[in-house]
Amino acid sequence: MDLQLLQERARIVREIRNFFDSRRYLAVDTPLLAPDLIPESCLEVFETVWLPPAGSRKEPEQRWLIPSPEIWMKKLIARHRVNMYQICKCFRNAESRGHLHNPEFTMLEYYTMDAGYLDSLVLTEELFTHLADSVPSEVTASLRPPFLRITMEEAFRQWAGFSLTEAAGKSAQEARIAMEKEAGRLGLEPRLENVEDSAAIIILYDLIFIHTVEPSLPKDKPVVLFDYPAFIPCLALAGTKPGGAVLQGGTKERWELYINGIELANCYSEETDPGEVRDFFEKESSEKELRALVKHRVDGNYWKNFAGFPPCSGVALGLDRLFMCFLNKSGIENVLAFPF
Repeated sequence: MDLQLLQERARIVREIRNFFDSRRYLAVDTPLLAPDLIPESCLEVFETVWLPPAGSRKEPEQRWLIPSPEIWMKKLIARHRVNMYQICKCFRNAESRGHLHNPEFTMLEYYTMDAGYLDSLVLTEELFTHLADSVPSEVTASLRPPFLRITMEEAFRQWAGFSLTEAAGKSAQEARIAMEKEAGRLGLEPRLENVEDSAAIIILYDLIFIHTVEPSLPKDKPVVLFDYPAFIPCLALAGTKPGGAVLQGGTKERWELYINGIELANCYSEETDPGEVRDFFEKESSEKELRALVKHRVDGNYWKNFAGFPPCSGVALGLDRLFMCFLNKSGIENVLAFPF
């Protein structure tokens, strides 16, 4: 990366900090190494070992590089209940390297108290407006809000040609049959032998979304997909809108931001019920134990942080991809000082 790009990247980071600082969000700085992680079956992590000094009676201890700062930031929210943000390095293993992925990447994560996912969407649009005003370029106009908002139901109807609500709003067995039929119609034929119905539905959903819906998203302006099906496991609140039944579980208060067809940010109305968090940890831990390439320790008491946890919404935004968009580059390797 040349000096001018380094300067432009630093300028964008400075303006992001100015934006949140001016709104009195607390800037936090949490560890990159963790003794345990939130179990997420869709992610692989990096493992390392702390070695005690020679002659010490202490034993070596396993540590893991964080895939996001969420595990630490939620502990701070539980204690202090304030709006906060963080810009930090994150790490994800077993992913491809190229124009959109790097095993080490920079993330912006921010949490707003007494807010829901749509409040965070408004805040994110304000952030983009601030950046467009502060860092003008030939692509600024195409990145300006308002973002185009599309529900997952609308996206599947428009680009996959069927109603996700109707296909997946049945028993698990019936939903699997319906989703398999739609995947076959689209020319997608995954191997689902010995896969349980509930897991098969997620696989089919991902397959149809990745190969049919995602490539069809408009590329002339930022797009927000929201109200995700509840059968996709995540720590987001259940949706409350009428008419959103999907797989007898409704929707989740979640959105993702796409620019030029590239996923840039993920947002939830955060789950605050300790029992729901405990259940999520248990289910995802079981999945990790069965399938993870790199297993990690899970804090069995993490759910206790959510006793009295404040209503809030969090956004995780990939900064390298944001740099790529605002600096009009074709891949993140062009905005990294030293690609992996």
